[in-house]
Amino acid sequence: MAAQGRPEVLFGLFSRLEGLSGIGPKAEQALGHLHIETPKDLIYTLPVGVVDRRPLTRLAEITPPRIATLEVEVIRHRPPPSRGRGPYRVTVTDSQTAFDLVFFHARAPYLEKLLPIGARRLISGKVELFDGIAQIVHPDHILPVEEAETLPKFEAIYPLGQGLTQKIMARAIADALQAVPDLPEWIDPALKAREGWPDWATAMRAQHHVQSPSEAAPNAKPRLRLAYDELFAHQLTLALARARAKRRKGRISHGDGALRAKVLQSLPYSPTGAQTRAIAEIVADMAAPERMSRLLQGDVGAGKTLVALMALLAAVEAGGQGVMMAPTSILAQQHAANLRPLAEAAGVVLEVLTGADKGRERAAKLAALARGNIAILVGTHAVFQEDVEFADLRLAIVDEQHRFGVRERLRLGEKGALADMLVMTATPIPRTLSLAQYGDMDLSILDEKPANRQKITTALVSEARMDEVVAHLQKAVAEGQQAYWICPLVEESEVYEATAAEERFKSLRARLGEGVVGLVHGQMSSPEKDATMTEFNENRTKVLVATTVVEVGVDVPNASIMVIEQADLFGMAQLHQLRGRVGRGSRASTCVLLYRNGLTETAKRRLHVLRDTDDGFVIAEEDLAIRGAGDVIGTAQSGLPRFRVADLEQHGGLMAMAQSDARALLALDPSLEGPRGQAARTLLWLLEQDKAIRLISAG
Repeated sequence: MAAQGRPEVLFGLFSRLEGLSGIGPKAEQALGHLHIETPKDLIYTLPVGVVDRRPLTRLAEITPPRIATLEVEVIRHRPPPSRGRGPYRVTVTDSQTAFDLVFFHARAPYLEKLLPIGARRLISGKVELFDGIAQIVHPDHILPVEEAETLPKFEAIYPLGQGLTQKIMARAIADALQAVPDLPEWIDPALKAREGWPDWATAMRAQHHVQSPSEAAPNAKPRLRLAYDELFAHQLTLALARARAKRRKGRISHGDGALRAKVLQSLPYSPTGAQTRAIAEIVADMAAPERMSRLLQGDVGAGKTLVALMALLAAVEAGGQGVMMAPTSILAQQHAANLRPLAEAAGVVLEVLTGADKGRERAAKLAALARGNIAILVGTHAVFQEDVEFADLRLAIVDEQHRFGVRERLRLGEKGALADMLVMTATPIPRTLSLAQYGDMDLSILDEKPANRQKITTALVSEARMDEVVAHLQKAVAEGQQAYWICPLVEESEVYEATAAEERFKSLRARLGEGVVGLVHGQMSSPEKDATMTEFNENRTKVLVATTVVEVGVDVPNASIMVIEQADLFGMAQLHQLRGRVGRGSRASTCVLLYRNGLTETAKRRLHVLRDTDDGFVIAEEDLAIRGAGDVIGTAQSGLPRFRVADLEQHGGLMAMAQSDARALLALDPSLEGPRGQAARTLLWLLEQDKAIRLISAG
């Protein structure tokens, strides 16, 4: 069907701001800095607080500092001395207490006209004490008593930027609200009735005309309704992307299980129930005629690698090829090293391709790949370069790309025209964020640890006891153990982190001896990093001093000690990932979190959670509760949508509701043609989900 344009009923909300009351070119520019470019953006800028402007009888009723509204009589004016320095003071009284109104850079004629001696005025502003005497500096409102009714009892407080005042915002929003149309209802009627939510226009007006602080709270019904609209539009977009992916013809990759059986026979352990379930879900998707789009989410050490290999072998059994992409060359090499023995057990050719491959060697690999001689390719982003061609790519696996958004995933899927897509992450993500980020995908969760994983004991140790920690490390190394020593995270600077790591490397080398300690950090070249990692991997060095380069995926089974310096600087997910680097061999393992003195309560809470549990999903939920959604994933790279009203911590419960509602609507009305479907289209246009509209149009 052809694309429809924005509905006429919304035109007024997408006009220029300059026509609104009090908005000239300068104010329009200032609003632009807050990403407010249309009346729609303006009305979606909801109050961040509420000021109580209800009049008081006497100043004595309050304890400064606080905002108060009082009826006063003007007693006298005290201009600054003749040189004009200092404030202009106007003394007023509420019939019991005299106090001053204070103005800086004031013009006397203006104030004499505004506050004539003997006149009664209603004033509202922040009462503060100065030298024990009450005063209000630049009152927010000064009105003749007969105009008292024009002052709202509760006044909305808006976020401001440079060049904007509350008055400018309030006037412009009041004007923009005049253009708010009554829109058809897109929320399921039963859901709306159950939740007691108002209509869209009623909710919008109510949020700007709040009558008490509770009405501006995140759980106020009008705000919940507006938050739900955003989440519903977002989930509708993801559901449309998912439905389109499901409709896109895939390849039926139906393997006979022979290669997988060989690998299972070669394993010294049995897969967990979660691994078996995930493999079955993935293999069933691959055998279906639609393209697979699935997320495999597993805690640290839950055994994603085996699941990935089984999926890749299913592609090979079906006569095709599989590719697995890792974010760094170290990780790609690591995956290849772990997978190769298993691939050999199945009699399958596996190769690795990274940016380091050059010249003849690279050309030979590309030729073998194009002929189909390489069944499984492991690599970095290099595998998506134009000259990399597969004979028959059936499955693309993307590892640790939780920092990629939906658009990037869609682009990655284009390499094999009909290839199935599996995204893996070892970062347990709270359900709310998982739905926000991956709602277009089906989900497989690995929530069991393999029986061969060792328990890791986590200890919190003050940095004051650093010498004891090094002494324990010395003893462990003498017994043949290996250890990681992670250096503090320094704000966005690899150079500083490298310096910190180099200093620790020197001090540990002095204590433990030459050739015992290795060093790896982000400032080193890839060959240097790889050489250091190889030495540690092969047990030639015993202690690896590193920055967070080793956070994800590095696998050295003999390493049984993890020391993290200034652990309070790291995020919870990062500490959990780092801890997961040990406990991979036969030894009981230890993670030492060194912390600085004077920890905040939040930092203590985070470290205690890590000490008390090794369940990544519990840690992720705690992390969300402590830090908030943007920080948990890292807003800049998160692929998380930017909502104006919805808050993923406060409104997380609405996300699952929005997902099931969106999927249910599309199941009944796939092209959104019915009355509720048309209303949902209006919502998508209102919230500028153009991508969703294109998805419907493309069909």
